[in-house]
Amino acid sequence: MVDDVEECRAALKRCPPGHSLRSQSLNDLANSLGDRFTQRGVPSDLDESIELHRAALLLRPPGHSDRSWSLHNLANSLGDRFTQRGVPSDLDESIELHRAALLLRPPGHSDRWYSLNNLANNLRDRFTQRGVPSDLDECIKLHRAALLLRPPGHSLRPYTLNNLAISLRDRFTQRGVPSDLDETFILFLQLPHISHAVSRRDLTAAKSWATAAEETNHSSALVAYHTALKFLDQHVTLLSSSSRHFDVVRMATASLAVDAFSRSVRHGALKTAVELVEQGRAVFWTQLARLSSPFDGLSLPGDTGGALAEEFKQLSFRLRTAFDQSTEDQSPQIRQLTIQWNDVVSRIRMLPDLSRFLLPPLFSDLQKAAEEGPVIIVNASQYSCDALIVLSDQNPVHVPIHVTRSEVSELSSDFQSIAEQFGCSDHQNKLVGILRKLWHDIVDPVVQALKMSNVHPGSRIWWCPTAEFTLLPLHAAGPYERERDNLSQIYISSYAPTLATLVRARQRVSRYASTQNFVAIGQGNPDGGKELRCRLIPIMLSFTSLEDNAATVQGVFDALNDNQWLHLACHGMPNRQQPFESSFAMRDGPLMIKDIVRSNWQNPEFAFLSACHTTVGDERSPDESIHLAAAMQFSGFRSVIGSMWSVDDEVARQVVSAFYDKLVDDSGRLDCTRAAVALHKAVKKLRHNNIPLEQQIVFVHIGV
Repeated sequence: MVDDVEECRAALKRCPPGHSLRSQSLNDLANSLGDRFTQRGVPSDLDESIELHRAALLLRPPGHSDRSWSLHNLANSLGDRFTQRGVPSDLDESIELHRAALLLRPPGHSDRWYSLNNLANNLRDRFTQRGVPSDLDECIKLHRAALLLRPPGHSLRPYTLNNLAISLRDRFTQRGVPSDLDETFILFLQLPHISHAVSRRDLTAAKSWATAAEETNHSSALVAYHTALKFLDQHVTLLSSSSRHFDVVRMATASLAVDAFSRSVRHGALKTAVELVEQGRAVFWTQLARLSSPFDGLSLPGDTGGALAEEFKQLSFRLRTAFDQSTEDQSPQIRQLTIQWNDVVSRIRMLPDLSRFLLPPLFSDLQKAAEEGPVIIVNASQYSCDALIVLSDQNPVHVPIHVTRSEVSELSSDFQSIAEQFGCSDHQNKLVGILRKLWHDIVDPVVQALKMSNVHPGSRIWWCPTAEFTLLPLHAAGPYERERDNLSQIYISSYAPTLATLVRARQRVSRYASTQNFVAIGQGNPDGGKELRCRLIPIMLSFTSLEDNAATVQGVFDALNDNQWLHLACHGMPNRQQPFESSFAMRDGPLMIKDIVRSNWQNPEFAFLSACHTTVGDERSPDESIHLAAAMQFSGFRSVIGSMWSVDDEVARQVVSAFYDKLVDDSGRLDCTRAAVALHKAVKKLRHNNIPLEQQIVFVHIGV
């Protein structure tokens, strides 16, 4: 962006006053500065852009072929400055300039839609600021005209439709005329039928629909959520591993899945709630798993199936490349490739047993996650907080949670503040207070429902938390009173980022059942390597140790090509702003999540991550589970132990020692399905050793 601006400055110097290309150079530099302002938000860039657009407009007097675009560009820049600073005169001038541009773009003009749309949006902004009814009426009239220029099938129709629908809803809010609200939802109900490649604007429109339906309690709310999540799924599937993938996910998923879950629960559609929340969470990992081996476990019959598979792979690659190289979602090349990609997907779905190819799982598929014990989804939405218990042989059980999302957020924030100071000072009383509140408000009602569903004490359970619940130690909740049991004394807790990941982990069975290869990697932490060696050479077990100089990034990758069992003892370094930069500290540098994502390890089974903060993810998108433990699970490990905060070295040694004693079965073999019970017993042993409470509960189990 800096280079673009400087190149445009240099070009302008070559076009002094009187030069035939000066107006174009002024315009180019103004646009580059505007783009840089959008990226960095430096006010002086926008101010300079406006002055340059003014200068370009003076060189394009009435009758000039480019005058309408200069009017248009200056108006947009002034509108941006109004958005930033709220100066009314900028908005007024922007409106008058858009009116002038519209006059130069009469019916039939190829650019008329832009002026109609932008003038309407500015009038709506002015209505919002000043409340003059005529501004909103004119805005609606202009949006109607703009919609006529974007017929069904046009990529910008949903965006235009959304603008008109929102303006009509605003007018309904102001005046209460039922026909305005009816028309709002008639427009929104056109969204499910779009046929082009789904863009961010389409996602925005569908989310606006869901919000409007919630605010007015409209009957189309669930359809809106279904549509928004379908758009999200389609858009991210097309983006795949594009560099913009996670930014799109972060923008699109904010509260969408948890609100869809809440709406479904409030309507008694409990199976739908499970399907929708699953569809809209951990989207990055889900798509990565789905597209890395899209035909895994599927039978593609004969030459037709093979040819379709190859055509799909080729089109997917071309589409990803096109997205990476394009600055817009709807280039002609992307539209054409999308049509071809949709066609081949449709043909694959016509093959036997492939009707659900690349589609989100149904409840009947997700219910398999509960085959070894119930999965409890704990959901925090702005509309309600709820738990659903998914059982293997019956419908989900709803447990209302009588707290608000803001209260959950406050509890989570309080806990994070305490967790940052663990080890520095005594926060035992505050910690116990939070664990008691978790018990009273959330976990105890779930436990009572589990008991009523005949889930016997001592059973394993899996927590699947959403939103702010992901940062809270649900496994450690309890009354912390004499003569009363805490959760850990009733059930053995594990976690699952999503039900689908748990299903995949259950289905993934090692091809190396006859041999078990274990590698312990230690870097700056004493609980791996030699100390483990004496404990981890039972019958039929091959043991390797990498320590200090040998514990490099490449060393880890090489070791995991030959070993299915991993103990990693090193420093964990979470990055909550750039989660893909979260890493394990190796001898020669960081082993990052983005490196783990690209791994192709052969049938990994179990990983003990004896490092700090391995379950800490992106603070803005907790539902995406972008953290070190999740990365290991999604790279293939069926069972993972990680930490929620800083781990004390001495505690880690004690946990590790007790844990591996319990992990080996009677025949001397390792069994990753014993990991949760082994951790449970190891922690129980710690309670008698005067270990601080926060260190007793720091390790958590994820997976089977």
